Amino acid sequence: MTTTLKNFGFASTLSFGLILGVAVAGCAADSPANPPGGDTTGSGDNSGGDDAPHPMDATGKYRVQSTFDISTNMPGTVGVVVNDFIAATDDPDDPTHWILDQIIAQMPNGTLKSLLSGAEPFVAGYLNDQLLDIAPDFVTTIIQVGNDFGDMAKHFGLNETLDVAKAGNDYTSVVTADGVHFNINGSMTDLAFADYQIANIVANNVGVTLDATGKLSVAEHKMPVSYGKVLRVGLDAVVIPAIDANASNLQELLADHINCSAVGQAINDALAQQFGYGGGAGTWTSACAAGLNYGAQTIYNKISDIDSSALEFDLTGTAKAVDTNHDSKADALQTGKWTGTLSYAGTPAPLAAATFTGTRM
Repeated sequence: MTTTLKNFGFASTLSFGLILGVAVAGCAADSPANPPGGDTTGSGDNSGGDDAPHPMDATGKYRVQSTFDISTNMPGTVGVVVNDFIAATDDPDDPTHWILDQIIAQMPNGTLKSLLSGAEPFVAGYLNDQLLDIAPDFVTTIIQVGNDFGDMAKHFGLNETLDVAKAGNDYTSVVTADGVHFNINGSMTDLAFADYQIANIVANNVGVTLDATGKLSVAEHKMPVSYGKVLRVGLDAVVIPAIDANASNLQELLADHINCSAVGQAINDALAQQFGYGGGAGTWTSACAAGLNYGAQTIYNKISDIDSSALEFDLTGTAKAVDTNHDSKADALQTGKWTGTLSYAGTPAPLAAATFTGTRM
């Protein structure tokens, strides 16, 4: 009995092993690696898939922001404007001497103008004794305006579009500057040219290349900038409102920080003390308001004079094109750099630091 059971157990085990072996062999024969009647070499057929990398496509429209540092070859006429702000604060008896200069400059010839001109040093001193009533924070305000204007003139940016099209194997583009970007004391402001009656700057048929590494190159093109208009917009829309929220131009800024009623009374009193006749406080109050308008317009005229000669950027650019959503199209332009020259009045100079970035629109 014992021998029979042992033999039966061995036979059962052997039979189970044979069945399992056949089943495994059958599964292996039907596996995808060895389909019936298929390729048994292991190479398979991959004709239905394509894992090869596709070249990136640059066609499309990009919003580009360019930033320039032109402090090394800034037009000299900008310095003249900055000096006008300095002139209002640099004499020992400023700002009252500067105020009197503006009043005298716009007055018609006559007795009152002659009286004030002859007594100007005395009157300036008299007004300075009442400075807290006349213009308590004028000096600090004008110094800040001058400093911010000078910084804005040296560092600004252009907001542009880069519209890339393809004909055959070549790219071409249209570069359009349609606004300006200011960074003044860390405060960023973007303004559209159209809002300030400034024409867009357009460069047509600008070549573009994109190589296999993602390097995008923008061929040489010229961007002539109405620099004086840009600075006027920056002064009125950015610099002045940041200092005085109630002012949007120089006339309003000066009116807010100089009390012409107090000035008129002080001039009348000073002349009456000197000559026995002052001309009337109301007369000098009106003359003060007219003088401040004259001083502001003088500065604006000098800003406008900057555009008597063209400020022209001659640019060639490179950037890293990046496909951020893996659709084989360039979506972002990173670490862009402009090289070339900056010319004013026909005199070119090497362009200083100039960078750009872009994003597909």
